[in-house]
Amino acid sequence: MTPLARRVQRTYLALVVGNTLAAAFIWGINTLFLLDAGLSNVEAFAANAFFTAGMVLFEVPTGVVADSRGRRASYLLGTVTLAASTALYWGLWRVEGPFWAWAVVSVLLGLGFTFFSGAVEAWLVDALRATGYAGELEPVFARGQVAGGVAMLVGSVAGGALAQVTDLGVPFLVRAGVLLVMLVIAAVFMRDLGFTPAAHARPGEAVRAILTQSLQHGLGNPPVRWLMLAAPFVSGVGVYAFYAMQPFLLALYGDPDAYAVAGLAAAVIAGSQILGGTLATRVRRLVRRRTTVLLAGTAAGAGALALLGVVDGFGLALALLVLWGVAGAAVTPVRQAYLNDLVPSAQRATVLSFDSLVGSAGGVVVQPALGRAADVWGYGPTYLIGAVVNLLALPFLVASRRRRSPADVGGG
Repeated sequence: MTPLARRVQRTYLALVVGNTLAAAFIWGINTLFLLDAGLSNVEAFAANAFFTAGMVLFEVPTGVVADSRGRRASYLLGTVTLAASTALYWGLWRVEGPFWAWAVVSVLLGLGFTFFSGAVEAWLVDALRATGYAGELEPVFARGQVAGGVAMLVGSVAGGALAQVTDLGVPFLVRAGVLLVMLVIAAVFMRDLGFTPAAHARPGEAVRAILTQSLQHGLGNPPVRWLMLAAPFVSGVGVYAFYAMQPFLLALYGDPDAYAVAGLAAAVIAGSQILGGTLATRVRRLVRRRTTVLLAGTAAGAGALALLGVVDGFGLALALLVLWGVAGAAVTPVRQAYLNDLVPSAQRATVLSFDSLVGSAGGVVVQPALGRAADVWGYGPTYLIGAVVNLLALPFLVASRRRRSPADVGGG
């Protein structure tokens, strides 16, 4: 590996760590924060659904920004947007704002994240190829996942503990501050390598050209299409399962004010991310095809969710949470590598953003539906429902596997 390629990887890891640390400060307490602001279960998960709707609405436009104006520019815009909308979230909590205001700001938070979703990954892959890296992508993505897991572990524990000794709003202010630090780091170290932004093209023409080509290489490409169509069933349930885990574990623990325990839920997932990222490359070596890992991991995650739906002990629930987290974490780097090997550079950010859009679309429907089910039946039955929804992804993954793309065995 060339020195410049190592520098690219170090910059990528710094971006992953900073972004994850900023987000993790509130992951362990977000649902409790919304409930503390006076929202009901269904309103809290509806607010999360508006966040997801913002991602659906803006994923492709911001992906076009990354493919036409540059991945660095997209990242910087996302950092500013996310820091500002996080501060607005804190302000709504202070005044116990109306639900419509939470919905609007949640959409803005979604906009901030969409500037990141395809841009950072596309930047990494193009920069690695431009600096002479010829290896497979799984080890790089796995290192990023491990680094992100460590940042999530630190941030979630710190966020829960900070909320315990101060209040539920302080972690949001810390998150905004970390994002401003990341703005400076990205401005200094992040450079578009292996990719030339279409800076002199007319905006309308650039958008139309990139969207047309991205649809061709996204939904128009069968293995990509089936991989994308599996995403709503996994992503929608995954977001709900994570955020519902906070009040679910507190109920099993028996103390609704133990915010540090809510942070522990996020910390357990962080540890699972680290373990899953470490296992990903090893598991990948054991099988010939990437889709084997995707199928096995998705089925294992659904099984863990189903068991979560019937447990009544805090310790057992934590153990199942670890299993669910490890299954998802082991799949993620393999899926990232598979998808990136299926997509050409010029449309990479937009196709990755479109993939994120399709996954987020599942959350728009699943989160409020399961939130309403939690109001009626409690959290346990919603995990059983989520397991069934998760299994619906399997036929689409099988369809992608049947295309027998070279990317399924690596190096596509």
